[in-house]
Amino acid sequence: MLARVRSGALRGIEAIVVDVEVDASSGLPHTTTVGLPDGAVREAGDRIRAALRNAGFKYPTGRVTVNLAPAGVRKEGAAYDLPIALAVMAAQGDLPEPSSWCVLGELGLDGRVHGVRGALPIAAAARRAALQALMVPAVNAAEAALASGPPVFGVETLSEAIAHLRGESLRAPTAVDAAALLAAAPPATGDLADVRGQVHAKRALEVAAAGGHNVLLIGPPGSGKQLLARRLPSILPGLALDEAIEVTAIHSVAGLLDGPLLTARPVRAPHCTISDAALLGGGSPIRPGEVTLAHRGVLFMDELPEFRRNVLEPLRQPLEERRIGIARGTGSVLFPAAFQLVAAMNPCPCGYLGDDTVTCRCTPPLVDRYRARVSGPLLDRIDLHVEVPRVPVAALADDAPPGEPSASVRARVEAARARQRRRLAPRAIPLNAHIPGREVRRLCRIGPAGRRLLEAASERLGLSARAYTRILRVARTIADLAGEAEITTSHLAEAIQYRSLDRRRPSPYDAV
Repeated sequence: MLARVRSGALRGIEAIVVDVEVDASSGLPHTTTVGLPDGAVREAGDRIRAALRNAGFKYPTGRVTVNLAPAGVRKEGAAYDLPIALAVMAAQGDLPEPSSWCVLGELGLDGRVHGVRGALPIAAAARRAALQALMVPAVNAAEAALASGPPVFGVETLSEAIAHLRGESLRAPTAVDAAALLAAAPPATGDLADVRGQVHAKRALEVAAAGGHNVLLIGPPGSGKQLLARRLPSILPGLALDEAIEVTAIHSVAGLLDGPLLTARPVRAPHCTISDAALLGGGSPIRPGEVTLAHRGVLFMDELPEFRRNVLEPLRQPLEERRIGIARGTGSVLFPAAFQLVAAMNPCPCGYLGDDTVTCRCTPPLVDRYRARVSGPLLDRIDLHVEVPRVPVAALADDAPPGEPSASVRARVEAARARQRRRLAPRAIPLNAHIPGREVRRLCRIGPAGRRLLEAASERLGLSARAYTRILRVARTIADLAGEAEITTSHLAEAIQYRSLDRRRPSPYDAV
């Protein structure tokens, strides 16, 4: 007898509906699984046989053939255990055929249903396919309900699933109020008031948060670069509901989801020894990397020159296009990667170049080689280069006045972003940092005085031509923070000072 149930397969952070067909016929006892299954799927027969027996049900004594369609898509993971088990029960006449149900779940040998990855994108695929209902592990029920699709029923054991489909013990569908979950989210940890001194650097973080700009912090060890970077999320606006669901789907696919909804902007801080596949995405099956896990959040890269070149250079694509394409022999996947980069580095290998208290012993060629580890094209995609000097000891005293709290800064950031939305919405541009080059001169107009200032800055400071559009974008954000419609020379002057690495530095051999 033939029976069918539906399930889902992940492709990147999207999913497709999979038909799980089971044919039980006479013959020698044997279970065959076809349809490009991986090792975990092929082993499902042994788990299902033990789970059915321990739950008080029978496994067919003849030949069982399991087909997972479409056959050309690789099937991975143990999420097919429960749908195959229910299809087996229906194939031997012990259960009504649940052909319009989408079912997920990994089975333990005692019949318990364990959680799986990707319940949310698979639930969205079931909604697009107009399926009748979803049956998922109880721990994934609230997550799947976020898709606003068919009713979701969570089960903890195989017996509960069978009893529900038989009509013996009906379970209530899971309901989730995503807006309420988002509204009840706790504030971001850390406060900008914890950072003593560094008024210039905190102002740069405010500008970066308001416009979505990438920022590079440069300073000696102990100057507070890491502390500043980790306080950036506290001044960013909260996630919108659609953004929270998008981020939740990514973390669900990666198996990193702790609750039904991710309510805070993600912050990822990979170590400098990370591989290119772990940072950008890859593997078999293809999994999202750190740049995708930081989508709609912050990617903090400390000690930027210590990252390998084959890791840093591919960052150009996601920084420019806010997405990244991963191509492997098994296929290609396009991952979202709209993150905000915050990088930190020392000014030289020893870290004390330009420091007033510790003498730097690095030679000029050594400093040049150290800085050359971060290429010019990558620096070109970082809008703000901020120097973070050592904090005076007096500013660290207990009686020193505290800095401005994150709540006050975040209010200004939200107001600036509201001005950006009103101006950029007709062109479907989310933030000033994302204004395309062809639109910069139209959306970031400057007067004759501003053009003269930029020309003078290029001549005196040696600013590169490629810094032109970056300066205009940052100046537009500074004007938004000030609540002004036009970019003035003061806004341009502040934006110019944030391009410190573009300044032409005198060579130590110029006097030779």
